[in-house]
Amino acid sequence: MAGQQLKPVATGLLFLNFCMYAIVAAIGGWALNYAINYGFIIDSNLQLPANFSPIAFPIGNAATGFFVTFALIASVVGAGSALAGISHIRSWSSESLPSAASVAIIAWTLTVLAMGLAWKEIDIGMRNSRLKTMEAFLIILSVTQLIYILAIHGGSARR
Repeated sequence: MAGQQLKPVATGLLFLNFCMYAIVAAIGGWALNYAINYGFIIDSNLQLPANFSPIAFPIGNAATGFFVTFALIASVVGAGSALAGISHIRSWSSESLPSAASVAIIAWTLTVLAMGLAWKEIDIGMRNSRLKTMEAFLIILSVTQLIYILAIHGGSARR
């Protein structure tokens, strides 16, 4: 009975996390596209500049390239976690829990990694409002994803 009470909580968190991961992916995609379009300009004989780095972004600071890269990976895995979570929420059984929980834990660990890079980027400073938004979303997602994991495990412990 108590496990069924956690189902609406898990459903709400699942929907919230999916929407937030989609927003992080959209902003991260914009940042990656901006870096590709306005990063280093390669001359006509395709010689790379002396200081070329594929992780250097023309926006933000020194941590931005790493932050955007890991944020994109975390958002894609997080969206995949939401899809596995939908299957688990529909059946809400102990048979569907391991797949949903394992993907959710992997998404959470990647989100925590991206959150650490967000804190580094905040510490360095000099970033635009879109990057600040992505940092805030990843900090919030690291908490909500953990609560979602606890909710689906709490529901299984009482079945």
